[in-house]
Formats: sequence, structure tokens, C-alpha cells
Amino acid sequence: MRVTPDLSAARWRKSSHSGNQQGDACVEVTDDFPGTVPVRDSKNTTGPVLTLAGAAWQPFVNSVKNGTL
Repeated sequence: MRVTPDLSAARWRKSSHSGNQQGDACVEVTDDFPGTVPVRDSKNTTGPVLTLAGAAWQPFVNSVKNGTL
């Protein structure tokens, strides 16, 4: 069973591929949790967080880039 880390002190960064306009599709990630990559919508910072295992991060990014996700 995986336990979701306490994200209250996380330092989030916006994706370098996110747009700069209001309403653009934007994601933020935090590098504060070794082995885990939390991801959230930058327009809804109090909303849900997708937490991926570190090994799943690159396949996730590749799927988004390829349009298969």
C-alpha cells in the first residue's frame, strides 16, 4: 500500500511547457519527495493531486506527449 505524502510544505514548480495565458492547460510538480512525483493543476492548487511512483513519471510524460493518455 502506498501512502500519500504530506504535501503541505511542498515547493511546486510549473511545467516549462505550460502556456502563459489564463486558462492554459498547466501542471505543477514538486521534486521534494524522492521516488514519488506529485502532480497538480496549477489553476486549482487546492484540488486533487495525482501522485505517481518515480518510475512511472517518464512513461506518463511520454504518453501525454504522444497523445495516448
